[in-house]
Amino acid sequence: MSDAVLTEYADGVAVITINRPEARNALNAEVAQGVAAALDELESRDDLVVGIITGAGGSFCAGMDLKAFLKGESPSLPGRGLVGLTQAPPSKPMIAAVEGYALAGGCEIALACDLVVAADTARFGIPEVKRGLVAAAGGLLRLPKRIPYQIAMEIALTGEFLNADRAHALGLVNRLTETGGALAGARELAAAIAANGPLAVRATKQIVAQADTWPADEVWTRQRAIVDPVFTSDDAKEGARAFAEKRAPRWTAK
Repeated sequence: MSDAVLTEYADGVAVITINRPEARNALNAEVAQGVAAALDELESRDDLVVGIITGAGGSFCAGMDLKAFLKGESPSLPGRGLVGLTQAPPSKPMIAAVEGYALAGGCEIALACDLVVAADTARFGIPEVKRGLVAAAGGLLRLPKRIPYQIAMEIALTGEFLNADRAHALGLVNRLTETGGALAGARELAAAIAANGPLAVRATKQIVAQADTWPADEVWTRQRAIVDPVFTSDDAKEGARAFAEKRAPRWTAK
């Protein structure tokens, strides 16, 4: 993996860091390939339960590298979207740890995550209209599902930024931290998730993320198809056994 993306895998958590601080972590093809490879690692390993994506140097991501764009580079992958995340998120939960700016594609990466931890000085925005472009990597699709319609429309049409305090008040951000503390806050949240049964975590994310698209007369059937394998798993038995024995469970993701 290139130096443009740094990875760390430990204690059930994958930490993916976009490492182009000199360009405010703008997205080019190299970053896209690196993030996608890290997401594949997260998805394939049973010992990893949750992922964190963040940016180096005090900024999350300023969006697409426009210089690279003019050279014909794309930070999107076919069928997977921006950095391999926005169209095809992993089945495991993703947390965005946001310092500084999360703009354009950077904001769309955060929106593609399941949870957001942000420093109190962070700023979010989809200012593509200011450059004659459109927030086509999920920003326009996801933002109205995260915050009220009228506010999402204002942000999308004006290209103005949303500060962290207001993003938190609107429900876009789960937890606020002091400046410099977003990654530590995300690690704390990730640890709470990683302590749980990995099969149960994955099934829970799937149901919460998809249930609003299921036909009303199919919700219980579809949910049952997801949860039945969890209830009959070795981990379900281990969870009950660990509770009875008053010890921490030893998950196997089986």
